[in-house]
Amino acid sequence: MLDNLRRPRGSRKRRKVVGRGRGSGHGKTSGRGHKGANARASGGTRPGFEGGQMPLIRRVPKRGFTFTPKPKFEIVSLERLNRFASGATVSPETLRESGLINKKDFKVKVLGNGALDRPLTVKAHAFSKSALEKIKKAGGKTETLKAVVASSRS
Repeated sequence: MLDNLRRPRGSRKRRKVVGRGRGSGHGKTSGRGHKGANARASGGTRPGFEGGQMPLIRRVPKRGFTFTPKPKFEIVSLERLNRFASGATVSPETLRESGLINKKDFKVKVLGNGALDRPLTVKAHAFSKSALEKIKKAGGKTETLKAVVASSRS
């Protein structure tokens, strides 16, 4: 039963009490021996120290590179923006509400697929060159947003 559970015998070992005189068996040098690095108060060596021998971490060849993930984009085609009213402001929030994008943490990129037949103010994190040209040609404006999403490096 839970009310009479006990630890197994010997599972909790008593701490070695040192420096309490000769009769204790751990007096005088307290089990540290005579002199040497490990006998000192701040004695011992750092992790990875191999007694002066060239350490393993310095002996093995270094290879590879640090992978920096590229930002992830939600792609929106220009022709799909025709569903918004003329003169409307299209932002990632309005795109999410209309169902054109669904991932919150991704940035939005507008690609120039198709044609835009009405002037819109489009706010996104990135635009392709053709998308910029087509939005300007339709009489609209573009606004590049700063990345609010925190990636692993920024």
